[in-house]
Amino acid sequence: MVWAAAVVVVAVTGAAAGTGRWTVATAVASFAGGVAVALGVLRRGAVARRAEVARLTELVDRRAEQVAALSHELRTPLAMIKGSADLLLEGSPGPLTAAQERFLTVVDHQCTQVIGLCESLLIQAKIEAGIFTPRPERIDVSVVVRDVVTAMRPLSAQRKQRITLDTPQVTRRLPADPMLLAQAVTNLLSNASRFTTVGGNIGVRVTTIDTGVCVYVSDDGAGMDRDQRRRLFQRFATGRPLADGTGLGLVITKTIVELHGGSIMVDTTSMRGTTFLFTLPWEDE
Repeated sequence: MVWAAAVVVVAVTGAAAGTGRWTVATAVASFAGGVAVALGVLRRGAVARRAEVARLTELVDRRAEQVAALSHELRTPLAMIKGSADLLLEGSPGPLTAAQERFLTVVDHQCTQVIGLCESLLIQAKIEAGIFTPRPERIDVSVVVRDVVTAMRPLSAQRKQRITLDTPQVTRRLPADPMLLAQAVTNLLSNASRFTTVGGNIGVRVTTIDTGVCVYVSDDGAGMDRDQRRRLFQRFATGRPLADGTGLGLVITKTIVELHGGSIMVDTTSMRGTTFLFTLPWEDE
């Protein structure tokens, strides 16, 4: 509008000077033409942006569908293989030799790992596609964490690892999806167990602060250096060279925490263990 006023002033001044070439009508017409051109450019830009958004949305949806199909096709035969291995390990068909039991244990472990990878890929694809959203309930975080620790203790016991738990008897309830929260805590505990030595210790603690609830998962493993710390929360980067795992667990945990309005942090020092901490707010903001 300032530019338009300037054009009108110039036009009036020119007419008053007797040039006879610029008039108010001519200036207004010129300005209107410029506005029309600008609006046309803006409209074309908006259309192009909408088309790009639609294209990207379609790509994300297609990727989620492909990952879901692949996950299903892999999980079904793997579940059958794992079930057969479990039956053999139980000794149902007959006794096993020590070597046979050792080989079947490897098969069972690898099946479990790949099935977990399929689940992680599926969850991540759904989150990215916007079709996997939290279903919050008012829950006691301490109860969810205690249930996860109880389920994880037998697995940690296989590596002679000890899990200690420190939670309040009752924690003020907050809005969260209990299944997603359990998945996040499970991922952190699995990560701690993987990078803690045989016979090591894992600590889990729940505390309350003014803004919400804090959940700590600590281990006394090898810790991480600065470069390994930098690669955390990246898909297919475990933070440790030649490490077991895909790195998806931490990516999914971070996504779950952020979907709940929280944040996740890590405190680690090489050769001194690692502590993951995430917070959840009392109320969605």
